[in-house]
Order: sequence, then structure tokens, then C-alpha cells
Amino acid sequence: MACSATSTTLISSIATAATTTKSMASPFSKNITLPNSFFGTRKSFQSRVPRSISMTRGSRSRNTFVVKASSELPLVGNIAPDFEAEAVFDQEFINVKLSDYIGKKYVILFFYPLDFTFVCPTEITAFSDRHEEFEQINTEVLGVSIDSVFSHLAWVQTDRKSGGLGDLKYPLISDVTKSISKSYGVLIPDQGVALRGLFIIDKEGVIQHSTINNLAIGRSVDETKRTLQALQYVQENPDEVCPAGWKPGEKSMKPDPKLSKDYFAAI
Repeated sequence: MACSATSTTLISSIATAATTTKSMASPFSKNITLPNSFFGTRKSFQSRVPRSISMTRGSRSRNTFVVKASSELPLVGNIAPDFEAEAVFDQEFINVKLSDYIGKKYVILFFYPLDFTFVCPTEITAFSDRHEEFEQINTEVLGVSIDSVFSHLAWVQTDRKSGGLGDLKYPLISDVTKSISKSYGVLIPDQGVALRGLFIIDKEGVIQHSTINNLAIGRSVDETKRTLQALQYVQENPDEVCPAGWKPGEKSMKPDPKLSKDYFAAI
């Protein structure tokens, strides 16, 4: 009996450093004017989710109805996941870092599915048209989608009557890596787009409110502003809470079995 065995082992070690160049075929015939700040390259960014931080408010740390959540979901009560990303603002490419607003401003951070769609421009332009109202209460608005800054720029440069945005008064952030959408729990994995998530972040960087709509349902600027004003009121008056539908100037409530009767007796 003759046995023959041939064993060939091929060992190849290949070390390559490749630069991937992404190209986009734009479906739009409109010419895009690139801003002066464009240099052809972008810095990558990594979303960071800090651990839960114990925060004190000095004398206001007494019996206040403020939840400090753990490092697990829900996001409300936790430090907002920080990020740094490229955005379009005033027809320029800029960098936006969420933590830059800590100690300075409240932030309305809202996600939308895609550029050049249908419900999205109605929300984006509605927030832009009322941006001054948010400025007056020390708040910045930030919009986010998984589109590139080139797509954002093309949309901004498209007239509203043609389904575009026109000039906006706040930045549109590009989340092409989808890491921001994922860290805020709004990414639809099998579709690669974000749900209509909206987060109100206070000046300490804590998420105090969130709402998430499905793709076909737009959000209300009025309700967003009302909720923000209620948040600001209870932070300025930590021994009070705001009942349903509360608006500035209306009666608030004491979170006490006896003192709350004053509110109920007055309505």
C-alpha cells in the first residue's frame, strides 16, 4: 500500500495602510458651492458615553425632585453622551462638540431620518424660524442625521419652495458613522437611519427630557419649548413641581401631601 500526502502551507503576511476615499453621486442637478472652510478632509470622531456622575447643586441639593439615573438606560437623568462631529452652519463646515455647551447653555438635540425627505424639512425649518425664542431662554438647537455634510449643504442651498431648507439659524450635524444616533438609542439598525428623537439637555450636561417619534410623525416646537421652560422653572425653584400643561406664569405645585392641596383647591 502506497500512501502519498502532500501538505502545502501558504503563509502570507500583508500589512497595508489604505486611505478610503468616499465618493457620492449626487442625484441633484444643482451646483453646490463649497464653503471656504472645506479642505477636503474630515476628522473622525468617537462618541463617548461617560459614566454616571454624582453632581451637587449646593444648597439646592436638599429634597428636590431630580432623578440621578444609573449608567444604564433610560438616558433621562444621565449625563448626555458627548460627541464631536462636523456640521453645516451658515453655509460653512464647522465642528460641534456637545460638551462645549456645559455650564453655558441648555441644548435641544433632535434627530431626524434623512435629508431631502418630507416631514423632516417641516420640523427643521420650524425650529429655525423660532430659534430666537430659544436664544432668549439661553438654549441652543442642534439637528442631527446620518447624512454627510455635503448632503446637508446641498439641502441648505435648496430653496424651501423646492423642498429645501434655505439658511438655518442653527447647525445641522453629520452622523455618517451613526455613532451618535446609536449612543442616544434612536438608530434603526436594519434601516441605518434615526428615529425622530429629541432630547433636552440642561447646562450641567444632564438629559432632563426625551421623546421619540416614529418616522411618519413630526414633533411640536411649542411643546418642546413648554417642556424646556418647565424644566428651567423647577431647576430655579427646586421645592416646586410643574403640573400637566404648565406654562410660565401659571400656578405650580408643592410636592407635599398637605401643601399640594393649595394647588388643587385653586383649579
